[in-house]
Amino acid sequence: MASSPPSDRKYLQSHEWHQRDGDSVTIGITQAAADELTDITFVELPAIGAMLEAGKPFGVIESVKATSDLYSGVSGTVMDVNEQLRSAPGLINNDPYITGWMIKVKMSDPTQLDQLLSLEDYVKSSGH
Repeated sequence: MASSPPSDRKYLQSHEWHQRDGDSVTIGITQAAADELTDITFVELPAIGAMLEAGKPFGVIESVKATSDLYSGVSGTVMDVNEQLRSAPGLINNDPYITGWMIKVKMSDPTQLDQLLSLEDYVKSSGH
């Protein structure tokens, strides 16, 4: 059984989670998305210092089943990238909420997080 998404995060309908830490946010994908993709084989993430725009793709995730864009719910600058995913993208399948995080972003407008879905709304909208 897939673990339910943590309630301490905000979500996008496209299955990305956002965990706030001050004026920065860590982004990854939900267990439901990882399970849907099955075996994740590759993740393309932005470089540190890249500028992200809310609602726009920041990277690509590939699996044996599909290739999907990854979206950010906030605008800002990439501060950190999970380098482990380059050699071990399966970390996302195993633990998308802790070891499978993707990027950390310094938000240019933290109020954008308020527009993202709560856990309850995400579950309602996605059926997960």
